Amino acid sequence: MDWDDVRHFLALARTGSVRAAGACLGVSHSTVARRVEGLESRLSTRLFDRNRDGYMLTEAGREMLPGAERVEMELSQIERGLAGGDARMDGTVSLTCCDAFVSSMLIPAVAELCAEHPGLEVAFATDSRPFDLSKREADIALRILARGATPPEMLIGRVLAPITVCSYVATEYAERLDPCNEGTRWISFDDRKTSQLMVDGSSHPQLPLWGSFASIESVAQAAHAGLGLIMLPTYVGDADPHLSRLAQPDLRHVADLWLLYHPDLRLNARVRAARTCVETAIGAHAARFHGMRPADATHGPEVAPGAGGTGPVG
Repeated sequence: MDWDDVRHFLALARTGSVRAAGACLGVSHSTVARRVEGLESRLSTRLFDRNRDGYMLTEAGREMLPGAERVEMELSQIERGLAGGDARMDGTVSLTCCDAFVSSMLIPAVAELCAEHPGLEVAFATDSRPFDLSKREADIALRILARGATPPEMLIGRVLAPITVCSYVATEYAERLDPCNEGTRWISFDDRKTSQLMVDGSSHPQLPLWGSFASIESVAQAAHAGLGLIMLPTYVGDADPHLSRLAQPDLRHVADLWLLYHPDLRLNARVRAARTCVETAIGAHAARFHGMRPADATHGPEVAPGAGGTGPVG
């Protein structure tokens, strides 16, 4: 049995869609369908039922799944073990970052690292979805976890910076969108419940929530258009020339930015160099994460140490 066929079987079993499985594996949906059909032909059994809702495992498929996952786990362990002792600076390091704003801080530092080591290649993904580091879907992950939360026990992690949120308004619309004015409102993330908790803990809990936006980028764009007030991480809002803090900015430490990697890769030279690169790059922007603007730097950030808990920043 070809492991590559089994890999396609697992992706389809987990996603239920050839397109989604293809996206996970970095191949076309037709490749997934062809691989799975070839596997079924060689096994002389149907592993999936096809219907308009997607692909569902048959009884034979369900019987095959645990064994396929065990093989996947053992092969991943072998791969991590071999990679863990690799002292070369040639090869690929895969890094996944939580959002485009953090990635913009990292890319210049990564460019310097690659210039120093021409044989090093970086696979960089800006994606907040979970990556299975035990399967080497990424070597290093930067993820935002709620304040007080900890990463999975099987991973090594360290906090790189606090995630501090602040209240903003588009400078162009600051007069019209004064919190005391009738009609002023908050712009909501798609996680309405969390957005409401953040508003309730602000200096303007009486203002209603409006809309539903799925990303930090789209919320900022909505604010630029004058649709309402917003709460953003300070590393985003303070760097945006179109935004101004409210008079009562309500700085709150609600989460932390973590660097995560698998312990099997602790000694891998490429991964170790990339970790140092990431830590240095984020450290250079510490003031932005703490909410310290240039005028505040000599006095320290005015962050309520016990405020917040979770926020729309993950």
